[in-house]
Amino acid sequence: METRFLGGKVELREQDDKPVISGYAAVFYRADDAGTEYELWPDFIERIDRSAFDAAMNDDVRGLFNHDPGHLLGRTTNGTLKLSIDDTGLRYEITPPDTQSGRDVVALLKRGDIDGSSFGFIPRGEGGAEVERDGDRAIRTIRSVELFAVGPVVYPAYKGTSSEARSLDAAKSEYQAYLEAEARKIAINRRKVEISRQLGA
Repeated sequence: METRFLGGKVELREQDDKPVISGYAAVFYRADDAGTEYELWPDFIERIDRSAFDAAMNDDVRGLFNHDPGHLLGRTTNGTLKLSIDDTGLRYEITPPDTQSGRDVVALLKRGDIDGSSFGFIPRGEGGAEVERDGDRAIRTIRSVELFAVGPVVYPAYKGTSSEARSLDAAKSEYQAYLEAEARKIAINRRKVEISRQLGA
């Protein structure tokens, strides 16, 4: 599973005398906003397409604090986690449980200690993630995902955890496969040109 972390306001409000936590787990790429693309490593950029979550709205998704299954806050299948898509990105609303973890997260939000969100996913099938060149940069576009978790986090900036390292390795493998495929195309085209010249001689 890959995880991505996003800085931004996480809101806490009361609804029917119960706390509700909300925020954006992901933001869609916009060409006029450089802040909506993410540098995974130098010259390798990731963008989230507007269609990325369309097929995931019926997935069984958990609401977690700090992406930790030990701090379960909600789940889509029982309605304690609700997901929606708008022009900005993927938005979540969690009604946290009256557990130690739930109460702790609410207390931290009231104090302003939490200022980010994250989501956990894998690309959905072939075409779920695509890599292409853009000048000196490689662009990985996330087009469709299987979604596993969303929720608030303490550290929204990218962290090189072991799971993240594995996800970056997967992205690098995709890019390497792309480069090899492009090299094969070039070799085939060159061979076609050579054959054409030989036949025309």
